[in-house]
Amino acid sequence: MADDVTEILNRTDRDITQAAALLAAGKLVAFGTETVYGLGADAANAKAVAAIFEAKGRPHFNPLICHYESADAVFAHVEANAMAQRLADTFWPGPLTLVLPRRITCPVALLAGAGLETLAVRVPAHPVAQRLIAALGRPVAAPSANRSGGVSPTSAAHVLAGLGGRIAAIIDSGACRVGVESTVLDLSGPTPFLLRPGGVSLESLEAAIGPVRRGVTPGQAERTRTLRSPGLMISHYAPTLPLRMDAADAAVDEAVLAFGPPLAGARLVFQLSADTNLNEAAARLFEGLHWLDAQAPAYGLRRIAAMAVPAHGLGLAINDRLSRAAAPRD
Repeated sequence: MADDVTEILNRTDRDITQAAALLAAGKLVAFGTETVYGLGADAANAKAVAAIFEAKGRPHFNPLICHYESADAVFAHVEANAMAQRLADTFWPGPLTLVLPRRITCPVALLAGAGLETLAVRVPAHPVAQRLIAALGRPVAAPSANRSGGVSPTSAAHVLAGLGGRIAAIIDSGACRVGVESTVLDLSGPTPFLLRPGGVSLESLEAAIGPVRRGVTPGQAERTRTLRSPGLMISHYAPTLPLRMDAADAAVDEAVLAFGPPLAGARLVFQLSADTNLNEAAARLFEGLHWLDAQAPAYGLRRIAAMAVPAHGLGLAINDRLSRAAAPRD
């Protein structure tokens, strides 16, 4: 379902209406959220949802997140428990995805949930996403708008570079405030399980609902094809260049992804946050990986050294993305 020309749209009412019409016609439209840019399809249109997998080169056992206009709209399609209601009241609209049992009457295509009895759902906080979903009048299935396994996009230019000619349109939605994907919490059983750290910290979740356990590991999920949410593949969010984490020095062939004062001798540096602010670092993470990947070859650099980031707050999400980027590749 590739399109020869990808149209760039703006944030005007007319362009949002046009984008919604494209979605209603079964086309794919990329748009900004507060986390990263998403690749959207009408979640109730199985053929359009299948086109997402084709455009991204994404495995069909990897479920998608469905984006809704409101919590009420979400809970019309999935079964909410008391924890889900409390989290929705606290964090929606915002970067939190909940995995909940589908209702029998849920119209979302089964492929969007990888055929599971559950669905990953959220209410995005970005005004463009909100207006687009409202204009369509149905939920929008939307993984990150990049080729599967690559670095997630945080600008329209990133999307165009990866998916240009494969999708109908991109809404240039400006910056992504959070800059890493949503936190994914599985509430389909009696115990809340954190499947993917993201824009809502583990500490914030536990302040709202009490203890949260870690869910299935990426390795277990990928080997058994039991992914209950996106973002559980072992190798994911990866730049072209190999990456190593927790670097305390920089080799002569390494560009540096810095957090705080850069490593001595580094010839090419992208600074996540000079004053070690985790919110700033998260917002700049994918931009930095894109930039280093593009610039390093001109300097004769063949790898990326990522400096250590503390594993609390948004640092947990940053380290999760870096560990996937550094994972061995097939």
